[in-house]
Amino acid sequence: MKNEFTVAVAQIDCVLGDKEANLSRIENLPTQADLLVLPECATTGYFVGESALSVAETVPGPTTERLAVVARRKNAYLFVGMVEREGEGDTLYDSAVLLTPTGELQACYRKVHLFAGEKALFTPGSEPMVVDSELGRLGLTICYDLMFPEYIRSLVLQGAQVILNCTDWITDDWQTQTMGWTGETTSSLAAIRALENGVYVAMANRVGTELGWRSLGYSCIASPTGAFAARIADDEGVATARVALDSPDLSKWHGIATYLTDRRPEVYRPYLG
Repeated sequence: MKNEFTVAVAQIDCVLGDKEANLSRIENLPTQADLLVLPECATTGYFVGESALSVAETVPGPTTERLAVVARRKNAYLFVGMVEREGEGDTLYDSAVLLTPTGELQACYRKVHLFAGEKALFTPGSEPMVVDSELGRLGLTICYDLMFPEYIRSLVLQGAQVILNCTDWITDDWQTQTMGWTGETTSSLAAIRALENGVYVAMANRVGTELGWRSLGYSCIASPTGAFAARIADDEGVATARVALDSPDLSKWHGIATYLTDRRPEVYRPYLG
């Protein structure tokens, strides 16, 4: 395992339904990192609706082959959201794939928690996923998964050291102006998950507008203290941070923030549903 590595989150606008344009954008991102996280449905756009079957692909497939080339060229792990089709049928998943620096397709994670209209389009995944890498143990998640603290905690209890989150947090005027749903809120959610579990959280969100819904931006890399190691506002760009999972400072912090060992699940397990 590398003693220290660089994580990057790419905040981009996607072209709805245009995989070629989106893949070209990913190929040309100016990044130098050991691990690059991209948004949910980064290769197709989010509101695919009735065109979902036509833009979805099997895994592996042409999109993962293109991403493998990018991973090799950048010599980096890539975690990228896409719409997955199972075989030749009409079963679809909101998925994200993990490619290694050698171009190997290491994992395909299917979003476990579906939000709102996603339930009419996608089948939920049923497999929490923590994978070993040269950088450490990575917990794979997509967007709404981050709303469930018990789910993220379950990944940490499986040994996840860094939580990756491909996302597309969206809003309309009512949600923002009346309810206060902002990019600052969503990045704070990532910071809270990092703090309460003592791990890094790398969350890549979108910017731009699709079908009247605006993506909130504020992609971030949150440290185990809940501080932001890197964050973007609501523009396109890439944020990077250095991560050292074996640093003396992190070990000292884990000695103070003993959340996992201080848990008393026997007290509250009956109420967890």
